[in-house]
Amino acid sequence: MKEYNDYPFPCAGGRALHAPTRRDFLYGLGASVGSVAFASMLAAEQRGKRDSDDPLAPKLAHLPARAKRCIFLMMEGGPSHIDNFDPKPTLAKLHMKEFNRSGEQKSAMESGKRYFVQSPFKFRQHGESGAWMSDPWQHLAGVADDLCFYRGCQVDSVNHPTAMYQMNCGNRFGGDPAIGSWVTYGLGSANQDLPGFVVLPEVSYPQGGSANWGNGYLPAHFQGTTLRPKGSPILDLKPPRGVTPELQRSNLDLMAKLNRSHQQQHPHHGELAARMDSYELAFRMQMGVPDAIDIESEPERIKEEYGIGSDDTDAFGRKCLLARKLVEKGVRFVQLYAGSWDSHDYIERAHGNLIRQVDQPIAALIRDLKRRGLLEDTLVVWCGEFGRTPDNGVRGGGTSYGRDHNPKAMTIWMAGGGCKAGHTIGATDETGTEAVECVHHVRDFHITLLKLLGLDDNKLTFYHAGRFKQLSQFGGRPIPELIG
Repeated sequence: MKEYNDYPFPCAGGRALHAPTRRDFLYGLGASVGSVAFASMLAAEQRGKRDSDDPLAPKLAHLPARAKRCIFLMMEGGPSHIDNFDPKPTLAKLHMKEFNRSGEQKSAMESGKRYFVQSPFKFRQHGESGAWMSDPWQHLAGVADDLCFYRGCQVDSVNHPTAMYQMNCGNRFGGDPAIGSWVTYGLGSANQDLPGFVVLPEVSYPQGGSANWGNGYLPAHFQGTTLRPKGSPILDLKPPRGVTPELQRSNLDLMAKLNRSHQQQHPHHGELAARMDSYELAFRMQMGVPDAIDIESEPERIKEEYGIGSDDTDAFGRKCLLARKLVEKGVRFVQLYAGSWDSHDYIERAHGNLIRQVDQPIAALIRDLKRRGLLEDTLVVWCGEFGRTPDNGVRGGGTSYGRDHNPKAMTIWMAGGGCKAGHTIGATDETGTEAVECVHHVRDFHITLLKLLGLDDNKLTFYHAGRFKQLSQFGGRPIPELIG
């Protein structure tokens, strides 16, 4: 019997070309040109997608969709569930008693003795649903019955950058596509003159930077497009004086001709194709974007409803109104950032100020979407990267105390888009230290969001680095309690 090295035509690894292993066979199924074409034909037939050169062309969902679009409100820094939507009366009895977290993962901020601390805020129930909110949430209380509160989510990391990556991308270590990228990859864009995934950040980017909305290993078309938080949301939106649309079109056509010639020599250069498409999109945006981002033309009563013009609420009010205008124009996924909720001390002052900045704009967004008939198929999500602990170790009490990072307990809420409005799902223990009812890893929450948008995590995959990858990393299951 011959050894494999005796065959005349070994492959690079020394194995005979006509004697493939099981690994070679499986790899061939997933990566050969014929199978990729066949898979594309099957996908086109199954999902009703016509052949198109545009990767952002609209696609049919895998499942019946409850939501067509998503507005994701990211409260960067870790908002305290205990001081927002998850009251813990037991902490009043334990206030300033020593707290021991031995054996649990700790953040870099934790040192010395720790003490239980009660919330500085009073809580009340609101709406027919009886949703609990701390008193600073004065405006959101008016839309309590439109909200679905979830208290059972857990993440893995106790530190901001890795927790941000996991909440936004499913992976603690960065480099993977953001959830907005996955959604636009799966559904395309409903408006070819606007980006499918738009991000409205703070002036200072969140911990982890732009990787929180990056495309990762997906084609570059699916990365988030950031709009500037101050001044004109998009620079150079208007062409220079004397440059006509006809001249721009001529220049783009010449550039496209040169780029196509270069691309024929480098057919696997996906970044070049994405750049060519971005030039075309920028040209179309000069017609479609001005109206979509023009907040000043909105009626005064609408701007006042969002808090635009008031010192505390103007910045986030503009983001919320802009998000409504963008989804109304067909943008698939809009993510808004507000920070920083990292209140290790003076939580009454810090969280109080932050709530005041976002409370009125968020409530106005929900009312406005509902009034326009958009809330039913627009999924609104509010969350941070983790919750906070029931203890404090920075100062000794009074109103100066804060809280540490807590990956085992947090509150997320949703509105619209098929979620179970008017319900509070899950629970944390009596001190808010850990989720104890309807407990799910964040991957299950991600899968639930995808399902509401009509996407199946097991079908929404991309072949990269030798395997088919997905948002959940290794699979999971939807959370049926959150779906109405």
